[in-house]
Amino acid sequence: MTDEELATRYMEGDNPAFELLLKHNQSKVFSYILFIVHDEERANDIFQDTFIKIIVKLQQGLYAPTGKFNAWCMRIAHNVIMDRYRGIKNDHIVETNEDNDLSVLGGESVEVANVENDYVNQQVMEDVKKMVRMLPAPQREVVYMRFYQDLSFKEIADVTNVSINTALGRMRYALLNMRRMAREHNLQLQLI
Repeated sequence: MTDEELATRYMEGDNPAFELLLKHNQSKVFSYILFIVHDEERANDIFQDTFIKIIVKLQQGLYAPTGKFNAWCMRIAHNVIMDRYRGIKNDHIVETNEDNDLSVLGGESVEVANVENDYVNQQVMEDVKKMVRMLPAPQREVVYMRFYQDLSFKEIADVTNVSINTALGRMRYALLNMRRMAREHNLQLQLI
């Protein structure tokens, strides 16, 4: 059964259907939360809150089967995360006068010629991951959804309950912040 069918069955009173829904979606939702909050204990708390909200919303009949149950769950997780972070201001604001070049994140495969190149590429990817972890939560969230979950900007906008322009802007600022961090730490982020 699809997630939508399971959700409908649960809303009709079939409690075991929710166990299957949880099994189908818990890994993606938890990994998304953990990526954003960087703390396993906090991620577990947020995950529990998220699924409690999902249960309540399903019991109230607030889910309309549209074929996007996972995106609906991610949106609830996003809202729970944002509720937790409400009021926290970010000190790292980027000027918008730099050029925005998304082509640096192209998906072309890289041929590794030898062990040294493999090591350099591995180090570059670790540096990129560290910089992503240092981004403000909304920017980190968009990067994660775009490059780790392969969501479109429209899907990201739907999940995070913002406009497409806001999602694109957050990606732009994330890239600008990452470039700034690379410059400040003299990092070369070119794969070999």
